[in-house]
Amino acid sequence: MAFLVHDSRDLERRSRPVAGDERARSSKRLWRIDLLQAALAASVAIAIALFLADGGGARFATPGAATTSLGIIAGLVATDLVIVMLVLAARVPLIERAVGHDAAMALHGRLGKPVMYLLVAHGALLLAGYTISDGIDLVAEAVTIWSLPDIPLAVIGFALFALVVVTSLIAVRRRLRYESWYLIHLLVYGAVLAALPHQFSVGGLFAEGTWQRWYWLAMCAAAFAAVLVYRVGAPIVLSVRHRLVVDRVERLDHGVFSIVMRGLDLDGLHATGGQFFIWRFMARGQWWQAHPYSLSAHPRNAELRITVRALGTGSADLAGIRPGTRVALEGPYGIFSEASRSRRRIALIAAGIGVTPIRSLLESASFRPGEATVVLRTPAANDGWLLDEIRSLARSRGATIITIPGPRGATGWVTDAAAAEGLSLATLVPDLPDTDVYVCGPRAWSDAVIADARANGLKPEQIHHERFDW
Repeated sequence: MAFLVHDSRDLERRSRPVAGDERARSSKRLWRIDLLQAALAASVAIAIALFLADGGGARFATPGAATTSLGIIAGLVATDLVIVMLVLAARVPLIERAVGHDAAMALHGRLGKPVMYLLVAHGALLLAGYTISDGIDLVAEAVTIWSLPDIPLAVIGFALFALVVVTSLIAVRRRLRYESWYLIHLLVYGAVLAALPHQFSVGGLFAEGTWQRWYWLAMCAAAFAAVLVYRVGAPIVLSVRHRLVVDRVERLDHGVFSIVMRGLDLDGLHATGGQFFIWRFMARGQWWQAHPYSLSAHPRNAELRITVRALGTGSADLAGIRPGTRVALEGPYGIFSEASRSRRRIALIAAGIGVTPIRSLLESASFRPGEATVVLRTPAANDGWLLDEIRSLARSRGATIITIPGPRGATGWVTDAAAAEGLSLATLVPDLPDTDVYVCGPRAWSDAVIADARANGLKPEQIHHERFDW
C-alpha cells in the first residue's frame, strides 16, 4: 500500500464540545480584514488628498512644477507605506487577530519593493523637476540638492532600506543565516529615522503650524509607539510576569528535540494549539537570537513545549540549552488555530517538522468524533516526529489519521505511488467542502496542498497555512 490509514474513533471517550457558529465567527474576522484593507487604501488616498488640498492641485501649471509635484506625491505615498510596514511589523493585537502574523508579515514584505521604487521615483522626479524649473544642468542641481538640510541623511536612509529589501529577496535570503537576516532587517528602523527629518526641514510642505505637518507627525508617532509598546514593552512585561525557565530538553531523533519550559500563570498567556511565540533563551551567545517556534503541545500543567529541528547553527545550539535557563518570550501569535475556523469539520495536513503546530492544534481544536482528519507525510509508515503522540490524541479524540510514507511526488504533494492510486484531498478527507484545511510543511509542498484544496473548490477562508520556512 502507498499509504496507511489509522481510523481511531473511540466514541466512548469525551470530546471537546464543537465551537459555536464557525461561519459567523469567520464572517466577523473577514469583515475586520476588509476594514483593515480599506484603512490601508484610505491612508494612501489621504496622503495624496492632503497634498492636493494644500495647493498641490495648482502646482501642475508648468512642466517643471508638474514633475516636481509628481515626485512629492511619490515621496508621500512611499512615506505612508513605510508607516504601514512599521505597523504591520509591530504585532498589533488587532491586526494579529484579524489576519495573523504570517499574512501581516507577507504584506510587509510585499510592500518593500514598491516603496523602494517610489523612493527612487521621488528622488529622480524631484531632481528632474528642479532642473527644468531652475534651467541648470543635472549635476549642478544635484550638488544644490545635496547641500540642503538632512538630504545626506535621507540618502543614507534610502541605502539602508535598499539593503533590507535586497536581503529579503528569496534568492538572497536563502544564502543568509536566519540570525544574520534578522539583524539586517532591524536596519529598517534606522532607515526610517534617517529619512524622516528631511521631509520636515526641506521645502514648505510640512511647515510649522500646518495641519499636514501635524497629520504626518501623528502618523509617525503612532507607528513608532506601536513598535515600542508591542515589540519592546509587551514582551518585557510578559517575560517578567511569567518567569519562564527551561525545565528539560527531550531528544527525539534525526536532530529533532523538544524543549519543555515551566513558568507562572501560563493560563494568562491565553495561548492555544497552533500558535507560536518568539523565544529568546537567555544564555551566553544565545540571548540576542529570536526564535519563532510553534507550540508542539497545548499549554497545560504550567508547561510550554516546542519541538525543534536543527536546521542551522542557531537552532542546533538550542539542543544544548541547560535546565534553569531563563526564557524571554513574545506572543502568542498567529491564527493557525481555532480563531480562523469557518467550517464544522477540520483537516490537519503536515510534512516534516511542520507536524508541531498540527499536533498541538489536534489537541486543542473543537470537533466531534469523526469530524477531524490528520494527514501526515512521513519517511516510513511508523516513522515520524511526534507520531506516537498524534496517534494517542487521535485515539482519545476520535480523529482519523492517514500517513503517506515516502518522499514527495514529482507532480504533487502526495507520493508518486499514492498519486497513481488517485489520492488527493478529495479522496482522503471526507466531506471536503465543509472542512477547514490546515497545512504546515516545506513551502513547495504546502503550495501543492493549497493548490489541491483550491482545485477542489475550497474558499480562501477554509485554507489556513503556517509558513514552515522564514
